[in-house]
Amino acid sequence: MKKKIFGVVTLCATLILGACGSGNEAGTDSTSSQENGSQSSADNAIDAFPLVTSNDADLLDGGTLEVAVVMDTQFQGLFQWEFYQDSYDRDFLEPSHEYLFLKNDDFMIVDGGPADLVLDEENKTATIKLRDELKWSDGVDVTAEDVIFSYEVIGHADYTGIRYDNNFTNIIGMEEYNSGEAETISGITAVSDKVVQIEYKEVHPGMMQQGGGVYHSALPKHTFEGIEVEDMEASDPVRKNPIGFGPYVMSNIVAGESVEYLPNEYYYGGTPALDKLVFRAVPSASINEALMAKHYDIAIKMPTDTFDTYQDMDGYQMLGRPEQSYTYIGFNLGTWDEESGSVDYDPEAKMANKYLRQAMAYAIDNDAIGERFYHGLRSNGTTLIPPVFGSLHDATIEGYTMNIDKANQLLDDTGYLDIDGDGYREDPNGDSLTINFASMSGGETAQPLSDYYIQQWQEIGLNVEYTTGRLIDFQAFYDRLKNDDPEIDVYQAAWGTGSDPSPTSLWGPNSAFNYTRYESEENTRLLAAIDSNDSFDEEKRKEAFDAWQAYAFEEAFAIPTLYRNQILPISDRVANFSWAYDVDHNPWAVVGVTSEER
Repeated sequence: MKKKIFGVVTLCATLILGACGSGNEAGTDSTSSQENGSQSSADNAIDAFPLVTSNDADLLDGGTLEVAVVMDTQFQGLFQWEFYQDSYDRDFLEPSHEYLFLKNDDFMIVDGGPADLVLDEENKTATIKLRDELKWSDGVDVTAEDVIFSYEVIGHADYTGIRYDNNFTNIIGMEEYNSGEAETISGITAVSDKVVQIEYKEVHPGMMQQGGGVYHSALPKHTFEGIEVEDMEASDPVRKNPIGFGPYVMSNIVAGESVEYLPNEYYYGGTPALDKLVFRAVPSASINEALMAKHYDIAIKMPTDTFDTYQDMDGYQMLGRPEQSYTYIGFNLGTWDEESGSVDYDPEAKMANKYLRQAMAYAIDNDAIGERFYHGLRSNGTTLIPPVFGSLHDATIEGYTMNIDKANQLLDDTGYLDIDGDGYREDPNGDSLTINFASMSGGETAQPLSDYYIQQWQEIGLNVEYTTGRLIDFQAFYDRLKNDDPEIDVYQAAWGTGSDPSPTSLWGPNSAFNYTRYESEENTRLLAAIDSNDSFDEEKRKEAFDAWQAYAFEEAFAIPTLYRNQILPISDRVANFSWAYDVDHNPWAVVGVTSEER
C-alpha cells in the first residue's frame, strides 16, 4: 500500500521499530512475567528509587524553597478543589489546600487528618467529623456549613465545574436539589458545628477510599458570600485570593506563571518549617539548564523521556514512584448532554466499530515506546485499572500488543477495504475514510511519538491526519475534548486516577470526564456492580473489577497505552520530604532546608 511517511518520524521509526522488530515476542514475554507475579522493567526501575530525602542534617530556621512545575502551557489557576480540572493546578494547590482525609498505602481513608470518616454500611450513612481546631487560613473556623456548602455548590444546577457525577447523585435528595425541586439536600445534615452526616442510596467499600464516593473537601462559605454559583469559577476566592486549611497560604499569584506561599499561622499541624515557598511554571525545554544552574530545589512533573539527561545531575537526589495515572487512546463516540448531565452515545459515530478501534490498538508497540522513549519508566498499559491498585488490576489480561497481521485481519473482516487502490481503506459502506487524530504538544517526545502512532495506523491502511494539522496546546486540547470537537475522531490523553480505583467517575454515563462519550447498558451495569453494597465482599469486589476490565478491553472505547512512573529531582539541601502516597501528614508542612546555598 502507498503510505504518507512523516519526515520527522523517519529517524524515530528507525529507533523504535528496531526495538519493535521482535515487538510481539517482547510483549508476550512481558505479559507472561506479569501473570507470574513479577514486575515489568518499568516497575523494577522505579523500585530502585527512594521515596524520602536522605539528607538528615539539622534544618535551618526558615528559608525559601523554590519549586519548578514543569509544563509547556500556562496553568489555569482554578485554586479550589471544587473547580480545578487538571493536575497542574493540583500541584499548586497542595501546599495550601488539604483534603479532608488521610489515606494509607492501600489508598484507604484513615483517621488523623483534618477530618475523620465513619461509614455505616447498615444505615447507609457517612459521618464526617472535623478537627475541633481546624481553621481556614484567614482564622475562621472550618465548620459543618463549609462541608455542606461544597456539596451544595457541586450539586447546583448552575455549577460550571466537572465533579457532579454518580458519587453525588447517590446522595439522598441530591437529584431533587439539582433539578430545583428542593432548596436543600435532604440527605445531608449538620449534626453539630463540626459533624456532618450524609445519607446515601447505596454504600460500597470504595467510599472509604480517598475520592471514592464521599467528597474529600470543604469550601469556605464566608468567602463566597454574594457570589452566584455560575460566577464562582471566575471569582476572586478561586482565582486571586483563595484560602484553604493547608500549611501555607497563597500570598501572591501571577496568573499562569507562579504562586508564592507564606506560612498559615492557623494551621492545625503547627508552624511550617519554611519562611516561604515559590512555585513557578517552567518549560520542559529549559528545566535541565535551570537545575544545572541550581535555580530550583524541586522539579515536579519532570519529563521521563529525558531522564538520561538529568539522572546524574550534581547536587540533586532522584525520588521515584508509580503514578496514579495512565496514558490512553480515546475515540469520539458521542457528545455530552448538558441538560441531562449524561453522555449521549452515537452508535453511528465514525469510530463506533469496535473492531476498527481494536485494529488501531494492535498497530502500536507500547512496550517499545516505554523502553525507547521513557527509559523503561513507562510500560504497556493492559487495562484501565493501573497496577498501582494492586489486586484490583487484572494481570491476566494481556492487553493490546503489536500484531500487524491481526490488525489487518480485523479490518478486512469488518469491511474496511482499499477499494480504489490508493493505499487507504474505505469504510464498510465504500466511502472515503479519513480519521482525525489529536494529541498534546510539549516536551521532546510529543511530536515523534504522535508521528509514530500515525505512521503505524497508516501501515494498516488507515488514512489518519492531525486535527488542525499539528499538535495542540494542553489547555486548548482539553477544551476541545470537553466541547466534543467534531474535528477529533481519535485522541491521545492521560488520566490521573486519584486514590479511588473505581472507574465510574472516568467512564460512567454521568461523568463529564468521560470524553469518549461511550455508554451502554452493560457498561453501566458492570460499573454499578463495582460501586455496590455487594462489593463489601472482597471476592465479589475483585470479580466486579475483573468483569469490567474484560468488558472494557473487548469494547476498546479507550485503549490504555502506557502505565507511568514519575521522577522527582530534589536538591541535596532539602530535608524532611516524603513522596510516599501514605504519608501521615502534608509533606509541605515539614519540608525544610539545611543550607543557604543549593
